[in-house]
Order: sequence, then structure tokens, then C-alpha cells
Amino acid sequence: MVCIILAAGYATRLYPLTEHFPKPLLQVGEKTILDHLLDDLVSGGSISEFIVISNHKFLHHFQEWANTKPCKITVVDDGTETNETRLGAVMDIQFAIDTLHLSDDALVIAGDNVLDFSLNTFIDYAKEKNTSCVMRYFEPDTKRLSKSGVLELDGDKVLQMEEKPANPKSNWCCPPFYFYKKADISGIRSAIEDGCGTDAPGSYVAWLCKKAEIHAMEMPGRRYDIGTLESYKAVQKTYHGIQ
Repeated sequence: MVCIILAAGYATRLYPLTEHFPKPLLQVGEKTILDHLLDDLVSGGSISEFIVISNHKFLHHFQEWANTKPCKITVVDDGTETNETRLGAVMDIQFAIDTLHLSDDALVIAGDNVLDFSLNTFIDYAKEKNTSCVMRYFEPDTKRLSKSGVLELDGDKVLQMEEKPANPKSNWCCPPFYFYKKADISGIRSAIEDGCGTDAPGSYVAWLCKKAEIHAMEMPGRRYDIGTLESYKAVQKTYHGIQ
């Protein structure tokens, strides 16, 4: 299994902090955001290779970081240099597949969130279900739901997903952590050709759940989304690692 880390964004809402430096390499406590994710996954032993998708502007930062790690990390340059020319998360995944000729099961994660629980529990869940899988958490705030991917479920089976719905049909949010069986991740090109959205990473889930079986694990803890300077300052005070 490979782990694809989406890290090609420009984090404009965190300027000036991220104007010349990538958000995933910001410090949270004694580690970078990426190190919190990487160290957890390495401890589980299921990942054979980590693939970090970077834009061209921040490429050297990720390469320098990767060179200090003992595990196998491949940094992919998507060639973009501005927020306006970014490919979008789904296109970035396809770019990595094409560049590295990937044909494995894949854990796809955003590189700008930290969790207070182990992602290895999600990998175990996906192995048990033997399908592509997502995570979910209950969100009571309608305004937040309208800015998120929202799932419709039958038990833990995904019936439908909608990105940023005007009228959310449930309170189940889908954070940017996905497990794709190799047969399903190979369908991204077809999804794009079929009109699948390419900016939000969950857009492929919205397309795929109409074609394949997907299950959703309820998160056993909390996700800390670092989107603004205020949220970054809050995470610095409240995040204490995996519990």
C-alpha cells in the first residue's frame, strides 16, 4: 500500500506565514504537521512508500524534508507555481499515478491536518471491509456542512456524497482521508473524463460511490483543520498528539 499525501496547495488564507513556505511543514508542537502524520503511519507498518505531491514553488522544501527521513518518500512536482494555476486535488492524484505508474492500494490524505487518533485504525477498518473507504464525523453546524463533503449512509455503507451542498442531506462530514482499492483508484481518469470535479479531493468519492462499494468509518477522535492563522494558533494551544 502506498500513501499519497496531498500537499500542492498554496494556503493563501495563512499568508504571510505560508507565502514562501508550505503549510504541511509548519510546526505543531515539536513536530511538523507532516511528521505527525508520517510517524503515526510508519509505526503501523502498512505503507511501503509515501508520495508527497508538491507544487513547483515549494518543491525544494519537501525534498529537503524527505531527505532527512529513513522511510521511502517520493516527492512529485505537479509543475504549478501559483494558486491560480493549481491542478486541484483529483488532478494531482492522477498526475502522481501517471508519473509513478502506480497500481497499488492507496491511502490518500491531506497533508495539512493533524489527528488525535491513529490513522492505522482506519487502515485496519479498510482491510476488514475489503472495499474503498472514507472516514466520517458528525457535524451539527449547517454552515460547516455547506463547506464540506457530506455523506448519505446506510449503516456504514456510503450511498451518496456531495461536496459543499447548499442543502445538506445529513450531518455526516467526510474529512480528506481516503482509502482506495487499486481497482478503484485506477478509475480516476475515467471519472475526470466523465465530468468529475477536480478541485476538492472528495469529488472522486462522490463519483466513485455510484460505481463501487464504499464504507465510512466513524472517526474515533478529533481532526484539527489548519486553514487560517486563527486556527493555526488554536491548534498550537490545544493539540497534544495522538491520545
